[in-house]
Amino acid sequence: MPATPALPALPAAATPGGAARGGGAPSEPGAQARPDLLGLGPGQLRAVLGDLIDRPFRAEQIFLALHERGVREFAEMTELHKDLRGRLAERFRIGWPEIAARAQSADGTCKFLLRLHDGASIEAVDIPDRDRRTLCISSQAGCALACTFCVTGYWGAGRNLSAGEIVSQVLAIRADRQMPAAGLRLVFMGMGEPLLNLDGLRPALDILARSISLRRITVSTAGVIPGIEEMASWERRPNLAVSLHAPDDARRSRVMPVNRSYPLADLLAVLRRYPLERGRKITFEYLLIRGFNDALTDADQLVKRLSGLQAKVNLIPINPDPVLGAAMAPPTDAAVAAFQQRLIQRGMTVTLRRRRGDDVSAACGQLRAFARDPRGRRSGGTSSA
Repeated sequence: MPATPALPALPAAATPGGAARGGGAPSEPGAQARPDLLGLGPGQLRAVLGDLIDRPFRAEQIFLALHERGVREFAEMTELHKDLRGRLAERFRIGWPEIAARAQSADGTCKFLLRLHDGASIEAVDIPDRDRRTLCISSQAGCALACTFCVTGYWGAGRNLSAGEIVSQVLAIRADRQMPAAGLRLVFMGMGEPLLNLDGLRPALDILARSISLRRITVSTAGVIPGIEEMASWERRPNLAVSLHAPDDARRSRVMPVNRSYPLADLLAVLRRYPLERGRKITFEYLLIRGFNDALTDADQLVKRLSGLQAKVNLIPINPDPVLGAAMAPPTDAAVAAFQQRLIQRGMTVTLRRRRGDDVSAACGQLRAFARDPRGRRSGGTSSA
């Protein structure tokens, strides 16, 4: 497909103390009860709009207007006759989120607080890196997995996002930043566990993949085995990243309660069966936490665990945050370098994630959707209790 053009910019959004709207949900009575068209592909649009459209190609016109031109009102679909635009507006909505606030980092990263049609709030992040651009987007309005290193879990569980709400994050940020789809990368590493929301994730991926190659989309999971098995059955798949963060069950369960349901042996057995296209590898994300999982013996154990897998390891020195406590501190630069070098010496492909956006709490594990009240600190963590 030809490169999708940049979307029209949004009006100026609110600062944390302001109230300006930016492509938010309609405010008239009953607006939220109308179905959102953003989560429907052309085939689904044809089915849903069958009694309204006079010819099948109208569904493709509407899809392109929504996802390539980025229209936010049916009145903007001037390729449709006026009567059809009016009937669409009466029965459906275009569910762009409101940009409630932006937080701009000194390194160019920008975090967005997005408010959804029912008042739920999520965060997503635009991460520029020289000639590359990555959007980190959310799949749930919160997270129930309660990983002790993740701020999102400190704020508690939230509902699944619809396919339209997932797609709308990309549309809203692209429009706000005047960003073309060409070269854009997407990572499902924001709020929530994507594989606990397959009903929203899969149709969103189908829509997004029409303008962004699946090779430039990564879905990250804490290791939810049924979701991984479901993804394995798909004909076309995005890249897969798995949060590991410890080389043994005892420590992984302390920081990732999901490991009690899906322990490492079972998880890695499923990943060894996971179908990979030529040239692809599974990324294993490994947070480095000082004094917990950063010893050279941990590196050796990690290599042993991943033996036989087409794998690469993404090392992430943990990003400190006030709600996480003093135990969640990154290792020294020397310790990080030594750990990385040990993996390389043992034959692993290794990347080191640079800290981005931490001055505005936009770095890995720091998203919180601060319009919500926190649920409070969890017990446990990296202690040996």
